[in-house]
Amino acid sequence: MLRIVVVGAGPAGLVTCKHLLDASSDDFPFDPIVLEQKDEIGGTFRYRSYENANLVSSKQLTCFSDWRMPLDHHDHLSLEEYVDYLKSYAQHFKVLERIKTGCRVTRISRGVNGKGHLVEYIRKSPDGAWGTTVESIMTDYLAICTGLHVIPSIPSIPGIEHVLKKNENNGERKFEATVFHSSEYKLRAQLTGRRVMILGCGETGMDLAYEAAKAKAKQVVLCHRDGFLSFPKVVNDFTLFGMTFKGNLPIDGLITNLFETAYVHPWIAQRRIRWHVSDFVIKRVLWLLTGTQAGCNQWAGELPPERLGRAYVFLNKSHKAMPYINRPYRHRTWLLQLISHYEEDPADMPPNTDFVVDLAPFPSHFLPTGQAVFPVNWRKESKRIQNVEVKPDMIIYATGYTQNFNWFEPGQGYAGVGEQDVREIFKSGDESVAYIGFVRPGVGAIPPIAEMQAMFWIAILTGKGKIPTTPAHYHLLAKKNARITYGVDHGAYMSQLARDIGAAPDIFELYRVHGSHVFWSYVFGAAFVSYYRLLGPFPSPKAPEIARTELWETIVRRGVGGNLFMGLIPMVFYGCVSCTAWTIESVWRLLHMQMPRFS
Repeated sequence: MLRIVVVGAGPAGLVTCKHLLDASSDDFPFDPIVLEQKDEIGGTFRYRSYENANLVSSKQLTCFSDWRMPLDHHDHLSLEEYVDYLKSYAQHFKVLERIKTGCRVTRISRGVNGKGHLVEYIRKSPDGAWGTTVESIMTDYLAICTGLHVIPSIPSIPGIEHVLKKNENNGERKFEATVFHSSEYKLRAQLTGRRVMILGCGETGMDLAYEAAKAKAKQVVLCHRDGFLSFPKVVNDFTLFGMTFKGNLPIDGLITNLFETAYVHPWIAQRRIRWHVSDFVIKRVLWLLTGTQAGCNQWAGELPPERLGRAYVFLNKSHKAMPYINRPYRHRTWLLQLISHYEEDPADMPPNTDFVVDLAPFPSHFLPTGQAVFPVNWRKESKRIQNVEVKPDMIIYATGYTQNFNWFEPGQGYAGVGEQDVREIFKSGDESVAYIGFVRPGVGAIPPIAEMQAMFWIAILTGKGKIPTTPAHYHLLAKKNARITYGVDHGAYMSQLARDIGAAPDIFELYRVHGSHVFWSYVFGAAFVSYYRLLGPFPSPKAPEIARTELWETIVRRGVGGNLFMGLIPMVFYGCVSCTAWTIESVWRLLHMQMPRFS
């Protein structure tokens, strides 16, 4: 038996264990065991969830390739629904019996002569205390699936201790000033009546700003480092020249496969031409429909021009707080509003009051009085906040998480954070240790990426795939000193892994084997994992039916206009661009071969 220890029972750990069980054979008798330090499975989705939290990625994208939600289920699951989905997945594929909960890994070291790995762990007692007896497992392979969102990242802000020391009386009751990380936030009621400062305007920060507004907080200030790019998780209604376009389309399923992720010339991929062209077009369309190019109906908090676009940032799909944020800044003429406008979700619209969620830069420091001091910069919100007194009695760090593999024995060659140079999954020369689920897509979801990574790793271990040597063109563009360097384009990354192991379907073979319905579903569909199980080393008997039904429904839902402007036109344009590149390359190679050589 080939023992494999999977560390973590979140989505990445569950899907990795499941695929290892599927791949087990006489030649490769995989025997996985999952160690989870919590009492239940689900990881971040269970233990860092909060009231009214929903996935911002659609069920079509987030669900695993061969265990889907019902067709009539709404597109975006609550976190409770998603945890239930993970439980049903683990139970159906007999993963639950492989999981040991209440087991905390304390040390991992190399075996004798560097062969295998010794995993040491302790158990939690029934009273919740961690035991002192160290147990161990000798394993052939390791899958680290602890996730990106475990260790809170808390930046230091001078003077924040002055906030902690102050008690403010609002005339009705006395509040104890509190400062905590968003991982500790659970209920909307925690925010009622408070003067709330939220540090960080990612999707969690935006959620908390909306929750604070709905909770009738006295003041809400949302602080960002350098702007954000706001888009709703669902493309809502647009009215143009009196015609309303209704689609209710999850935004993560709008990009088509053909010539955007499949059959893209390497020159085009390397220069991110597709990303830059789509950014140019989208900005103009947004201006026409909403009056601003900063984001979808986003009037403040825009990114600096050199970082505004799909190639640079993670799209913020928590859009509900934007009506409160936009109030002081929205300035569209009545004529443009008559020509076109964006329809807000009525449930997210603020009541007919003057309540505003104030945007601000990160505070530079706090005064002894507990008042926040903000730097002045070119942003309109920076200038506005100088005239607003901000003395919070609650500060929430929505500043994300950091990673630390401190259980690895130092000096034994284990990869540290960001050192997985083979498709972000393992370190060159050490494919016995895989890191699954440690990239984040600009638009997309981590669980399906984790499934694709697991299949890639298993293909390498079983000889179904070879370690790739071609360069990668899926990373989001970032400066060398950027705070987050693990960003990828979802479609480009998924397609690259699929091509590496022969799972990306050849469209002619796809048509021959599965017919026209599945063929057109793949061509116009997005980079869903089920498409990469139609052919290749990990075929699933469920994949063709999923392509013909659920995934086809996402295409039909776009309508004729949507498929024309978001599907066919980009497909033809990018196809011509890649075909031109292939022609130039072919001519250059032909001329190079025929040129005389002189010694």
